[in-house]
Amino acid sequence: MAIIHRAQLTPSKPEILRGLLASRGWLEDGDLTVLGAYRFDDPAGQVGIECHLVRTGETVFHLPLTYRSAPIEDGRDDTDAVEVVTTMEHSVLGTRFVYDALDDEVALDAFWRALCDEQQQAELDVYDGDRLVERRGQSVELRLEIDAGAQAPRLGQLEGDGASFTIAQSIGGLDGVVRLVADWGEGSGVVAAYDGD
Repeated sequence: MAIIHRAQLTPSKPEILRGLLASRGWLEDGDLTVLGAYRFDDPAGQVGIECHLVRTGETVFHLPLTYRSAPIEDGRDDTDAVEVVTTMEHSVLGTRFVYDALDDEVALDAFWRALCDEQQQAELDVYDGDRLVERRGQSVELRLEIDAGAQAPRLGQLEGDGASFTIAQSIGGLDGVVRLVADWGEGSGVVAAYDGD
């Protein structure tokens, strides 16, 4: 269950997404349509994991972000440092440090658990202060597809057997024997895949 607060966000999430696309040279003519989002729970309850689907031009981008109350501590050398995408002021939670989830181990672990069929997308509980006011469905629904004759990987495989998986940055072209598929109102696409190696 992901807890969502009725809150004022500065900058807003569409502004963050627009800035992220622009910084990567992916924003076409300033055109941006937010298609929806889905969330994963962090088992420790510390990190927000939210994955956005947006269209600019003819391309649908998959933009997973994490929200943290403090910066990620740098690794032992410069190659391990993780850059903040931006900071966001949240009227309930205070300053949030926003990261590209592809650089955040908490989010990567959540995707791997989902491909192992060990974690589902989070349900959304909306709070106004301390009061639960709404249980909301997500605008993007996830489902797991497994090829005939294949099996979902095991949690320990990623480290023990050299297994690998890929998280899509844009929709289209990603495939594997195990696929995490996102469905939204007007389309669907693979957002993460395990190649079976």
